Amino acid sequence: MTPGALLQLAVFLALLLALAWPLARAIDAVMAGRFALGRKLESPLWRLVGVDAAQETGWVRYALGLLLFNGLGVLFLYALQRLQQPLPLNPQGFAAVSADSAFNTAVSFVTNTNWQGYGGETTMSYLTQMLGLAVQNFLSAATGIVVVVALVRGFARHSAATIGNVWVDLSRATLWVLLPLSFLLALAFAGLGVVQTLSAYVGTTGVEGASTHLALGPVASQLAIKMLGTNGGGFFNANSAHPFENPSAITNGLQMLAIFAIPAALCLVFGRMVGDRRQGFAVLAAMVVLFVVFAVAANAAEQQGNPALAALGVDQTASATQPGGNMEGKEARFGINASTLFAVVTTAASCGAVNAMHDSFTPLGGAVPLVMIQLGDVVFGGVGAGLYGMLVFAMLAVFIAGLMIGRTPEYLGKKIEAGEMKMVSLAILVTPLLVLLGTALAVSTEAGRAGILNPGPHGFSEILYALSSAANNNGSAFAGLSVNTPFYNLLLAAAMWFGRFGVIVPVLAMAGSLAGKKRAAATVGTLPTHGPLFVALLVGTVLLVGLLNYVPALALGPVVEHLMLLEPLK
Repeated sequence: MTPGALLQLAVFLALLLALAWPLARAIDAVMAGRFALGRKLESPLWRLVGVDAAQETGWVRYALGLLLFNGLGVLFLYALQRLQQPLPLNPQGFAAVSADSAFNTAVSFVTNTNWQGYGGETTMSYLTQMLGLAVQNFLSAATGIVVVVALVRGFARHSAATIGNVWVDLSRATLWVLLPLSFLLALAFAGLGVVQTLSAYVGTTGVEGASTHLALGPVASQLAIKMLGTNGGGFFNANSAHPFENPSAITNGLQMLAIFAIPAALCLVFGRMVGDRRQGFAVLAAMVVLFVVFAVAANAAEQQGNPALAALGVDQTASATQPGGNMEGKEARFGINASTLFAVVTTAASCGAVNAMHDSFTPLGGAVPLVMIQLGDVVFGGVGAGLYGMLVFAMLAVFIAGLMIGRTPEYLGKKIEAGEMKMVSLAILVTPLLVLLGTALAVSTEAGRAGILNPGPHGFSEILYALSSAANNNGSAFAGLSVNTPFYNLLLAAAMWFGRFGVIVPVLAMAGSLAGKKRAAATVGTLPTHGPLFVALLVGTVLLVGLLNYVPALALGPVVEHLMLLEPLK
């Protein structure tokens, strides 16, 4: 890793931590109802819709409310795509989206996955982009926030039968966290050159003299929540590699900070809510350690370039005068350092945004974002989803530690017993099951193999990446797989839905169980969960358990491809 890349990583983390501290204070105040102005404005809204803000519910009704809310979101977004042609704000006259693609996209945006099998600027009207996709960017991010808040309440409360009011939590997360931040960030992006207009596309002449259209649209407003909500769905097909969506190094850095801002802040909110800020620092430290290791690995692989060229004696290493490395699929205005850092950030945070084509990374460089996704998107992870995923691993870590010393494990004063461990097992195993079964189905059927554009292990990696991205609600892709077909649209939609709510429901069940428990007093045998030992145990648990299911599949994909490149060229 070059000195420039290390400096970039250090500056990024320093800015992130400086931003997370005040943001955590604000989020904690909002979700606890201490934001006075917000309470005054909320009351008329709740009276209008018939919500009693003082009435909390148990985990079952909380989960049913979320499932109903998101299910209605799927129906609305599906209908909007199917009916977009006669609706207003469609200056290009785009036709209705096909049934299977519309269903896939509706599930994708509702589950915070934002997988895109279509070209945004050639498929979706302005109305669909704004009223459909951008709105779901807010609501899916709010869903992740309220789930983790409910889980943390389970740790913070004792002998309680409720975990909160889902409608109040969703309103506060949307109105007082996501909306103001997105408004400010959208203004910043527009000022920095990101396109924001409702005008029709502009006709122009290309460099070869052919007539074409220059795609425009309300990009800055959607870009802000795309990043802050760790959604990732791009207005343009090229996503954050498009110069209208990410015009400069400054906007690129701002986008990366926006992706990590709320996930990092929620770790500190966790410490505040349980009354021990050290707990939040410990979880955040584990995330930072994992992130730094993978960021260094990805950058090193791309800086070394293609091993096959190295075998021919071609020097690809970067130097002050020779950029070197693997620049395939990367924007010249970003280079290797900013591209690899963005790739690790977006896959660590369950955000499908990309500023380079992961399909063009070296086998080991491309393996890093794939592994980040397969860990369960818990290294910062999606808004809310990353923290509740990491807390699931934390409970597994203390359970393993308890087995080592022969005592009932405890986390934050709550005994982790058989019921909680069953839910932990479900939350951890549901996504590997979806990924591996889905990949097996795709490679063993003609419809699945028809989408492969690259033969051999790289084609297998593309399918594995697609299913990993869908089931873990990431949304990024290797982009070398033809997925806008009925087979992949339906398969990936199922993986996205069950990958999202197959984890959320067990997490909420854990929240309800923990909230009803009494808090046990710490003793000399209690494992401290705020020091370096616990951080190391948590990191080890994430790596061992998170990756164990995928080792054979990784060996068939990026590992084999890398070994093939090392063979002497004939």
